Amino acid sequence: MKKLLFSVCFVSTLLLACSSSDNSETNNNNTKGYDRTAMLTNWADNIIIPAYENYSSKVNTLSQRTAAFTASPDASTLASLRTEWQNAYTAYQYIAMYDFGKAAELYLKQSANTYPTDVTGIQANIASGTYNLNLQAQFTKQGFPAVDYLINGQGTDSETISFFANANASAYLTTVVNQLKTIAETVTADWKTNFRSQYIQNNGTSVTSSVNKTTNNFIKNLEKDVRTAKMGIPAGLFSNGTTFPDKVEAYYKNDVSKVLLNAGMQAEVDFFNGKAFNGTSTGASLKSALDDVKAVRNNQNLSDIINSQFNLVFAANNTLSDSFSQQIVNDNAKMLAAYSALQQNVVYIKVDMMQALNMTIDYVDGDGD
Repeated sequence: MKKLLFSVCFVSTLLLACSSSDNSETNNNNTKGYDRTAMLTNWADNIIIPAYENYSSKVNTLSQRTAAFTASPDASTLASLRTEWQNAYTAYQYIAMYDFGKAAELYLKQSANTYPTDVTGIQANIASGTYNLNLQAQFTKQGFPAVDYLINGQGTDSETISFFANANASAYLTTVVNQLKTIAETVTADWKTNFRSQYIQNNGTSVTSSVNKTTNNFIKNLEKDVRTAKMGIPAGLFSNGTTFPDKVEAYYKNDVSKVLLNAGMQAEVDFFNGKAFNGTSTGASLKSALDDVKAVRNNQNLSDIINSQFNLVFAANNTLSDSFSQQIVNDNAKMLAAYSALQQNVVYIKVDMMQALNMTIDYVDGDGD
């Protein structure tokens, strides 16, 4: 009888524990205190789609300047081309984190900004005149880094103009820019005509829900594409101190790496705060979600801690030279300090924020944060 009573109590306790756990999980997922639909609507209508429209417009202008330059290569058309390359490259920083939907399907990020670019491969493509930029093996031979090499890596202005006397070189530049343009236009159109409604309707709490996927891409971009690629790898953080000044973003222009870094950081800050791309208004966001669930760390609002750390990140970034290559060679300690400031916010966001919002990291993580 005692054994039977024990068994009944054990099973009852086990069932109660399981039931309590399940209910707790459900409550955490469904009544966390923030409106996922409002968040997705703000993200789509006020941030993502306007950023894509801007990017597509800038790449379209780059395409026009490319056509003008290849038709009449001279100092004036080259200068205009370089300006629009930088403008489009900066606009790219604001859409880089949205690597899902049609953007992922078309490999927008990989085809637009895989660096360092493969100079030998580019030269081989130009020499042969035969290539297919849709192949993944061609990611390192196209995009903004490839254009950087083509228009900034040939020496003096006169040497660059002479380089494009080669019809294959002009054709290659045109093809690379047209690839950027086609993908940008396709992704932007898909967001406006098809993907937006699916995106907002997928407002649940699963790992594949829009809120979770977007938040994961926001963090992944901050950690992998901004922190690691723009700063950590060139500064030697992942190579036992061996530095790589030639692996900075925009290596051939060589004085806009900080501009691109700060643009990428500003895109992250604006997204976190739900700031409209084309204005100053803010809407439902990760910040407001943290405030809604009353997330704190050391008796401070977690959202305030994260924004304060972003300010420290910009302060550290602004101590850097415009040329990250020179900064790494002359005073790499400042690069390491800027990296550390950003790394602290990666921890706040990737660990504290995700726990507070009951979300899970869905990408491979080897950093141990």
